[in-house]
Amino acid sequence: MLIAAAGPVIPNFGGSAFSCERANPLFCFDWVSRNWGGVLWPALREHILLTAVAVAIGFAISTALALLAHRRRWLERPIVTVTLVLYTIPSIALFELLVPIKGLGLSIRSAEVALVSYTLLILFRNTLTGLREVPEEVRDAARGMGMNARQLLWRVELPMALPAIIAGLRIATVTVISLATIAPLIAVQSLGTPIFAAIANNLFKTELLAAGGLAVALAVAADAAFVLAQRALSPWVRAR
Repeated sequence: MLIAAAGPVIPNFGGSAFSCERANPLFCFDWVSRNWGGVLWPALREHILLTAVAVAIGFAISTALALLAHRRRWLERPIVTVTLVLYTIPSIALFELLVPIKGLGLSIRSAEVALVSYTLLILFRNTLTGLREVPEEVRDAARGMGMNARQLLWRVELPMALPAIIAGLRIATVTVISLATIAPLIAVQSLGTPIFAAIANNLFKTELLAAGGLAVALAVAADAAFVLAQRALSPWVRAR
């Protein structure tokens, strides 16, 4: 009689937090709070690492190439041709083409090689354009003050080319943040990992929107950081 009076027993599979997942609304804050430490934050951390390493390596390579082409103009065309070919290869195809190469395979090295290749054309062109837009009279004045070629480069040309260089970094960084979302195709974790998981799980909207929103927020934050860096490093541009 006591059992009958209590009514039927309905099992609680996970409580109210999991009912949000079953209902699959547009956004489930409970899911985000429960999966931040185990899913979203690790993916975001790896995405930032992938992006930072790729942009740093790409910047070092492209700056060296731009300085070389600045001194030897005949090198510009072959460098642009090679970097343009790399830039136009579809990202998914490039990721897959790198996997069979010995020493790369399904690893972060393959992802980084692919991501670096997409930064070279952007950074090379912007750096070279910035160097070549330094007025010749400014160079003449620097030489008249006794500066040698190295001093002219570090004290005059690179500082004046800084706005163009940072503009290239902004574009390259946002590009890499976007492309890094397909890194899970070669077993590398990034914000693409929860995105692909959401697609595999019948498009669970919260996971898809949370990971996608973090990628967008990361791109916006990186772009804003470069804008602030440019204002701090080239105050004469802001004043003008």
